[in-house]
Amino acid sequence: MQTTKTSAQLYALDYSNAKTYLFAAAFIAGNILLPQLCHLVPQGGLRFLPIYFFTLVGAYKYGWKVGLLTALASPLLNHLLFGMPAANVLPAILLKSSLLVLGASYAAARFQKASLALLAGVVAFYQIVGTLGEWALCGSFYAAIQDFRIGLPGMLLQIVGGWLVINHIIRK
Repeated sequence: MQTTKTSAQLYALDYSNAKTYLFAAAFIAGNILLPQLCHLVPQGGLRFLPIYFFTLVGAYKYGWKVGLLTALASPLLNHLLFGMPAANVLPAILLKSSLLVLGASYAAARFQKASLALLAGVVAFYQIVGTLGEWALCGSFYAAIQDFRIGLPGMLLQIVGGWLVINHIIRK
């Protein structure tokens, strides 16, 4: 079994480990179910940014490989199954999801703990850099800052909910 365990029970699973795919499948399922629940609320997807939640948890808790599998498969499967996110926003969501994996896995490996401040930094990183990338992709600054205009509750959910899941719900 090729895992690296840190003092805060954070792991870096390898692609040769079956657990990588098991955890990624669980987080992908979460990233499919949570958006469906959020879409029951008017503008729930825009407000709560649910497609990123389990990507954050997976990348932070189990490393960049689990995170990347989750980040790429979740939006694509959601689009294929439900038509959401729309095809025109998939590139921006895939970019932000990949940046989230980069930030979360780096913070976990570097600091070996999951604090509210670290998770806030990860969310700020992927949102700020991702917004710049989205602006370059779509050409509209107003459209690119949508997550900051509407999605602040989702960012808070990622920070507080992610901290709770990483530190208290997932014990191993």
